[in-house]
Amino acid sequence: MFSKLFGSKKEKITEAYNGQPLVDDFSFLGADMHSHFIPGIDDGAQTVEDSIALLQRMQELGYRKIVTTPHIKVDHYPNTPASIMGGLELVKQAMPMYGINMHVHAAAEYFIDDYFLGLIDTQPLLTVRENEVLVEISFMFEPFNLGEILFKLRNSGYQPIMAHPERYMYYHHDLDKYRELKDRGCYLQLNLNSLTGYYGKPVKQVAEKLLEKGMYDYCGSDMHHIKHADVLNSIRSRQETMALLQSHPFRNTLI
Repeated sequence: MFSKLFGSKKEKITEAYNGQPLVDDFSFLGADMHSHFIPGIDDGAQTVEDSIALLQRMQELGYRKIVTTPHIKVDHYPNTPASIMGGLELVKQAMPMYGINMHVHAAAEYFIDDYFLGLIDTQPLLTVRENEVLVEISFMFEPFNLGEILFKLRNSGYQPIMAHPERYMYYHHDLDKYRELKDRGCYLQLNLNSLTGYYGKPVKQVAEKLLEKGMYDYCGSDMHHIKHADVLNSIRSRQETMALLQSHPFRNTLI
């Protein structure tokens, strides 16, 4: 596949996955499944106006559907389905006034810890698609009971999606750790802006390696603010990156 895309630096890249012509926006994904657009409940949009500005940018970037995923992290963002859905309703009410014609839904980005372990037992989790739940872990260290929690999550009927695994730098020394996550039943989700160096060169390098190896299942913006939108927009001019993304069968199109 990649030889067709990158056989020669002088060769014009014209086709992507399944022979589809390349596009210069993110319409090939159809949906974004990781963002922070619910106002005032985490480190993303703080007002409805912020939410609208970000959704306008997403529409301009070619997205047709959004599943926004506010943090649920008890020590910092103790959100609940009620607070998330209440905020979503405020955003939906404002969208028509600004000409935003997208389907917008909400799930959550769950931080894996003992609190999350308890949630699995006590309430239905918010899902990105069907039984698929977006989760994240500490940027500092791998949770000692990660395997236990992932096992319980799957045993409870859920499919975990590990958010931005390329950003967990304690895995960088051993790329087999990513295969272990897959073997534990996780889907892996790429942060698009990781490919630009926004989170640092090591993250960029690992993201590129995982993408080239076909390890990712989902692709997300993880958009919090306008700067993220500007960085995301810059990817559109990177022809080889866009071709590589479009050559990969991301599950976003199933949402």
